Amino acid sequence: MPRRQLGRYLRDLRNRARFPVKLAATKFEWSETKMWRIESGLTSMRSHEVEMMCRAYGAPADTTAALMALAKETRANSWWVSYSDIIPDYLDLYIGLEDVAAELEGYWTELVPGLLQTERYARAVIEAGPAPERVEPRVQLRMARQVLISRILSPLWVKIVLNEAVLHRLIGGTEVMIEQLRHLVVMSQRNNVAIRVMPFSAGFHPGAATGPFAKLDFPTVANGAPSEPSTVYVEGFTGSLFLEKPNEIERYSKAFADLWEASMSEVESVNYIAKLAREMQQ
Repeated sequence: MPRRQLGRYLRDLRNRARFPVKLAATKFEWSETKMWRIESGLTSMRSHEVEMMCRAYGAPADTTAALMALAKETRANSWWVSYSDIIPDYLDLYIGLEDVAAELEGYWTELVPGLLQTERYARAVIEAGPAPERVEPRVQLRMARQVLISRILSPLWVKIVLNEAVLHRLIGGTEVMIEQLRHLVVMSQRNNVAIRVMPFSAGFHPGAATGPFAKLDFPTVANGAPSEPSTVYVEGFTGSLFLEKPNEIERYSKAFADLWEASMSEVESVNYIAKLAREMQQ
């Protein structure tokens, strides 16, 4: 989170100073890729680097001092640092955002979201991925992230819509899938978890246009403003997008609201998931 905040502040300073990315990169003798990584919160910063950038952008002394202090926080280790060798940069940023988020709402089309996966389901998914030799650390990381839902203080509030296909896609075999479906039923009984199913009968719906996504909202501070701007996370095959412009957030918020409305009710969804588990058991 400190890296993301610092990157956003530095980007704003650069824009106010009317420094194109290419010009700034040339001045600091960095690549444009490094500039993008800094402003996207994907890398830690040293205080003297931040001071150099602030000086070039004409930032006030108090702003410079505050950002230099923030730079020191970007070098602090997070709980997932022990998994750093298996986490790509974009996922490192997402886990950091997820860790401090207050609410998550999203739509999944192919798989149960990681926060609601059983260990055996997660293992089956990861084993089928591009790096099967690092399965166990990835499974452990996925399970560790699920503490966000069950933690006593400020648990993450989760609202998800699952495409009906997710429930029929046999991952890891029948036994694993039955266990996963029953786990969804159990998780839906938590006050902070709401699950709905988008039925095949819905026909064309907003999710057909958006594809899978997760929107993160953050706790408010003393003045009632969010501590961080809402962020939409869209994962791709070779990387991911983090969207936070107001118009982007508004469109995804509207899409999710429409998805939620077009889906089965929560009671209908849970009953349907339980029914599928019973049918698979027979």
